[in-house]
Amino acid sequence: MSTAVGRSGTEAWRALRLPMLLTGVIVLGVLVLLIAGAARTSGPFSPDSAEPAGAKALATLLGDHGVNVRGTEDVQDALDGDSSQTLLIAPGGSLNRSDLLDIAKAGWGHIVLIRPSTRTLEVVAPGVLDASATLPEDSRSPDCDLPAAVKAGTATVSGVSYSAPDSAITCYGDGINHTLIRLESGGKIVDVVGSPRTFTNAELADDGNAALALNLIGTHPDLLWYLPQYDTTGFDDEDDTSDGPPLVPPDVRYIAWALAFAAFVVAIWRGRRLGPVVPEPLPVIVHAAETTEGRARLYRRSRARDRAAAALRESALGKLHKAHGIPRRAEPTAVVAAIAARTGRDPVMLYELLYGQPPLDDSALMYLSHQLDVLTLEVRHP
Repeated sequence: MSTAVGRSGTEAWRALRLPMLLTGVIVLGVLVLLIAGAARTSGPFSPDSAEPAGAKALATLLGDHGVNVRGTEDVQDALDGDSSQTLLIAPGGSLNRSDLLDIAKAGWGHIVLIRPSTRTLEVVAPGVLDASATLPEDSRSPDCDLPAAVKAGTATVSGVSYSAPDSAITCYGDGINHTLIRLESGGKIVDVVGSPRTFTNAELADDGNAALALNLIGTHPDLLWYLPQYDTTGFDDEDDTSDGPPLVPPDVRYIAWALAFAAFVVAIWRGRRLGPVVPEPLPVIVHAAETTEGRARLYRRSRARDRAAAALRESALGKLHKAHGIPRRAEPTAVVAAIAARTGRDPVMLYELLYGQPPLDDSALMYLSHQLDVLTLEVRHP
């Protein structure tokens, strides 16, 4: 008749249900806090990002000057606007042509396109073309009569440049192509900006970048800051500027953090359950000689002559220190001198015997053991 030594299913459930419940509650609470405190937007040029490539400084500056900034990643928010509001479309992501047409017809009073794609230019800013030329980073004067640029003065611009129709206002360029284009048609203003770095946290304080951003974007009391996302319906052969959707969706990081925290809690709980080491008496008496022989067999099997020799010398030195009253921390030279005076042996030979190199083979190890026994006997019985 066998006796069960493990827990039954019922016992295991009774032991685990409370820790599992507590862990579940903690994970749920963390998820709620992450979701409640999460920013509405994320990534480069996000109004909630404090990274160098983010634009939280610009969003804060606009808010300090009475502009209500609302960030979003939902395209439906960009389809509902009126003439008293500004829409800023950040770089990145991908929008299909139908969404762009709806945005253009939404009635926004002012649309700001930051490094737009070719498709976006065709629909929202017709006539503006990517010049396929990149302006090197430099402090440039506006060289135009746009009030926002004239008030700001010089700005540090770089990146994509554009060509524009004669009716457009062109600023900050090299005389041929420009990185800031303004179109006005039917009471609607469309600004095309090819230098997003100018308005990021890293460069907003340079030159007149902050003044240019404030004068250019803060034209209405309400600003919708839209960061386009990746959608499979938004890819076609007409636009090659998109980098494609990210391999890992941004929301996955919240789940990953929650799982990591849950694993940490479980690790602490299991660690506490293990408790400290508890000594337990052996059920049988093991003689010291048997333990010594067992350890010697292990040394022999692993050919650990150095460890065996060190153990023999340590044992002999312990007996010698006790016989002569030599402190345990005495220098080897002092130990050898004291033993040589007592036994009359050559100090050089004693040093080699007590502190020399490990033996090279088993016979040398046996010889060392025999010599140490003789030495301890000489000290014990002079």
